[in-house]
Amino acid sequence: MTYKTLGLAALLAVSSIALVGCEQAEKSAQQLMGQAAETAKQAIDDTHKAAEQAISEATGGLISPKKKPADEAEESETSTQTI
Repeated sequence: MTYKTLGLAALLAVSSIALVGCEQAEKSAQQLMGQAAETAKQAIDDTHKAAEQAISEATGGLISPKKKPADEAEESETSTQTI
């Protein structure tokens, strides 16, 4: 083998290792972004619940948190079953 062939083989090997490293870094970044998004969503949900409770307490229960559609469906089913 000549030095040119060895240099080309070394360059290809280093390039392959760099590509594998980049793929791993990309996967790690995607996982971190997913975790950050989930954490942010949870923080928003918690803040929303706290705000609804604070409004309800401040108004003496005159303004209550909206029910979720699933809760309303259960309530209407229960009321129609009792009739």
